[in-house]
Amino acid sequence: MSLGALRPSPLVEQATEHLRDQITGGEWAVGTKLPGETTLAKLLGVGRSTVREALRALAGAGLVQARQGSGVFVIATKPKEDWSTQLRRAAITDVYEVRLLVEVEAAQLAAQRRTEEDVTVLHGALARRRDAANDGDAAFVAADIALHRAVVDAAHNPVLTGLFAEFVPVLERRLLDLVELLGLRSADANHGDAGHADLVSAVEQGDPEAAGRALRNELQQTLALLHSL
Repeated sequence: MSLGALRPSPLVEQATEHLRDQITGGEWAVGTKLPGETTLAKLLGVGRSTVREALRALAGAGLVQARQGSGVFVIATKPKEDWSTQLRRAAITDVYEVRLLVEVEAAQLAAQRRTEEDVTVLHGALARRRDAANDGDAAFVAADIALHRAVVDAAHNPVLTGLFAEFVPVLERRLLDLVELLGLRSADANHGDAGHADLVSAVEQGDPEAAGRALRNELQQTLALLHSL
């Protein structure tokens, strides 16, 4: 079997792509032991270190697995989806259920850990959300997300901050759809203002229970509307 010579750069990416194509194309079925590093290096025209990095990338994609003393075996012919891809494909109700788990906890932590600077940012975000009520749906949704991000940031937990950041692209698209689908702003252009004001106040006052309750109520109301469709 000839895999073809590779261009000089980037070798690791090219080696990974070639090996992935062999696996997903059916050349190496599940359970097949891959040729050794030396053999693969010769077939691809690269060094063993390049092959080693390519195999690590394939292992990270869930396609191969190294077995101590036995070699590297194919364990799947389709790469596993990363978190971002799963989010993009997820049902909006599933997204909101996870938001409840993540953001309610973040709000409670924010009430315990917020600084004066955090409180200033929160009030600014609330004011911009109110100002955006006079603009289009896209601006309002962006301002709404910015306020939620400010709450998460005030928790001072980098894992929560990073997790919420993964949600943002999906939220922007889905919230725009929700605003139109549910007509959330048809009766009140500043939909949810009271709940968001309660959230900011609770964080400022250092009341974790009130902060969690305010955010939980908001998200649960939207989730209930979604389930009613």
